[in-house]
Amino acid sequence: MADAENDRGPSAEGDAEARSPGGSAAPPDSSAAPVAEEAQADVKKKIDVLLKAVGDTPMMKQKKWTVERVRTIQGLSQFIKKFLKVEATEQLFIYVNQTFAPPPDQDVGTLYECFGSDGKLVLHYCKSHAWG
Repeated sequence: MADAENDRGPSAEGDAEARSPGGSAAPPDSSAAPVAEEAQADVKKKIDVLLKAVGDTPMMKQKKWTVERVRTIQGLSQFIKKFLKVEATEQLFIYVNQTFAPPPDQDVGTLYECFGSDGKLVLHYCKSHAWG
């Protein structure tokens, strides 16, 4: 009987342990799962941000942007300035939900976790103080 068990080869669990994590020898059903997990991980690394102009600040034609979670408010502000071709000497203020201006070193991902709604984070930008 022991010989019959050895002829079948290793079990699915033993087979998975014996192979390398990135090897192509994984069964077809299990190879789809890591790809799906990687796709979900990529989705989680980026969030949707809705940028709205306030006052006399020029509007962006594209309002909805996909932004990396680790991007800071300062980095986002620099992007908006560059996109709108605002002079480097001019200030740009960013507000969360028309209430407060987050610190420049704040991650967008953290703001999304605390103040995001409907799958997006709403940020307002302007050249002068508007709220808070």
